[in-house]
Amino acid sequence: MTQVIHQPAREIRVVDRSDVIVVGGGPAGISAAVSAARNGASVTLLERYPYVGGLASGGMVLVLDDMINQLEITVRGICMEMIERMKRWDLCVTPTDRDQLIEFRETPEAWQRWARWGLFDFHTQSMPHPICFSAAFDPDGFKRAAYDMIGESRVKLRTHSWFSSAIVEDGAIKGVICQTKDGMQAIMGDVVIDTTGDLDVAASAGASHIESNFILTTVSRWGGVDTEAAERFEQQEPEAFKRLDHEAKRLIGGCWSFWWLKTPLPGVVWLNCPHMPKLSGLKVEDLTEAEIEGRRRIASLLDFAREKLPGFENAYVVDFAPQTGVRQTRQLEGEYVVMKDDVMGRRHFADTVCRGRDYYTPYRSMLPKEVDQLIVAGRHYSATPQAQKSSREIPPCMAMGEAAGVAATIALNAGVSVKKADIKAIQKQMRAQGADPGDVPSENATYLEAAE
Repeated sequence: MTQVIHQPAREIRVVDRSDVIVVGGGPAGISAAVSAARNGASVTLLERYPYVGGLASGGMVLVLDDMINQLEITVRGICMEMIERMKRWDLCVTPTDRDQLIEFRETPEAWQRWARWGLFDFHTQSMPHPICFSAAFDPDGFKRAAYDMIGESRVKLRTHSWFSSAIVEDGAIKGVICQTKDGMQAIMGDVVIDTTGDLDVAASAGASHIESNFILTTVSRWGGVDTEAAERFEQQEPEAFKRLDHEAKRLIGGCWSFWWLKTPLPGVVWLNCPHMPKLSGLKVEDLTEAEIEGRRRIASLLDFAREKLPGFENAYVVDFAPQTGVRQTRQLEGEYVVMKDDVMGRRHFADTVCRGRDYYTPYRSMLPKEVDQLIVAGRHYSATPQAQKSSREIPPCMAMGEAAGVAATIALNAGVSVKKADIKAIQKQMRAQGADPGDVPSENATYLEAAE
């Protein structure tokens, strides 16, 4: 029998009030907060860590991809603005400038030049994978760009604020409670946007959802790597490389096709591995195990790489990502649940407000059924686990956040609930600020049926 403790009721200080509260300062949360503020709303952005950027910066998922189909770049807006800011500081690398690369490049020369940056279309089956517009970036460059945009738009940022519970009255969310070093604090608002990645706010508010898991990862960066020597070995001695690469992957125990990729910092590479399945991003025990086991595997891999792999003789661990790489936990069961066939079949919806590579996100999939004035944006949106695996990359999540910020202000200005926000007005404003809401289907999606 589980032992429980009953606590007496407590008074909680209200420390802030805004038109819009955004909970979670990751990529989707940054976009949501900046988008809402630029459209005239007062905005408070809450983040549990001492920095913003979420899995992009804290989780060191250092490639922005899934933002171009074979016809056009589909994720623009705030995501593209961050890429351009980081490029000005030499903290971001793309195959070419965005306006010069629309078609995919499927040549051995392009592959040799860009593959180790991770700038290729990993959805294709052909080899070499075509090189496409995407971005390899530095985690602190992402933070810097985010802080600049948050400050310029006058978003009220509150870090070190761990979400605790939602404040719900008469079926509508009114604010949130956070745990801080200064005690419990309440922040009140007219609209709340859940960008926690784990559906923390919506679940607390009583929204229907499911739980699932994929893999956990402890991402790290290594320094002292002669990447030119490593690439030369890979290209000039493919059989020897294949044998050693196979052994490296055995030590890792789970990884993508490339276990190391280059970064904008010379001699620094990042390792988006090891992959650890059957662990939950919602369980303290599993998260703890992932941190310990991940470091053990990386230590073994480093010893092997130093001894066996050309270019890695002087390699060392620079750092481990302060955030565990969590890909899937809770998924909203909202007004519409996006299915795998919707994503893979490029289904177009009348109420699409943002898009990813070649799929479309309906506004209904961002809305809980049971709770009003709450919008969900990010990898925890209303989708099946199978659909989420193909639509959870950072750029489309940023586009979703940008759309959520617009939707909140459209609803507030019209004096209606977020569930009745004017879809055409959201789409129009998204285009006005340089984003692509997906209201005009690509040529490769015109044959699809419309939304009900």
